[in-house]
Amino acid sequence: MQLPDFIRKFPALDVPFPEDVVRSYAVRSDAGLVVFFDFVKDMVLPPHSHLAQWGTVLSGEIEFTIAGETRTMGPGAIYDIPSGAEHSAIIKAGTKVIDVFEEPDRYPVKG
Repeated sequence: MQLPDFIRKFPALDVPFPEDVVRSYAVRSDAGLVVFFDFVKDMVLPPHSHLAQWGTVLSGEIEFTIAGETRTMGPGAIYDIPSGAEHSAIIKAGTKVIDVFEEPDRYPVKG
């Protein structure tokens, strides 16, 4: 699955991971941040926490640990991470997700 051209024209974010591992395409408002993530290589997301996050897996597979509970999620899976909940993930290459962050400035726009 490839994201549509118009989505791939959304601004990229300055995330703390190399572009050859994950690509980002974002829409920001005063109320939050919507990000399409495209994982090009396998990636381990270390444990961390922040304000609330909601997401869905479009393709691929993520092994998510949220507040101590681990689940493997594939296409169509929805995850809801409460504000302050520690979470981590093992993400397979080819995975695409939509993440919605409560924080509009969770990651700065590149540029």
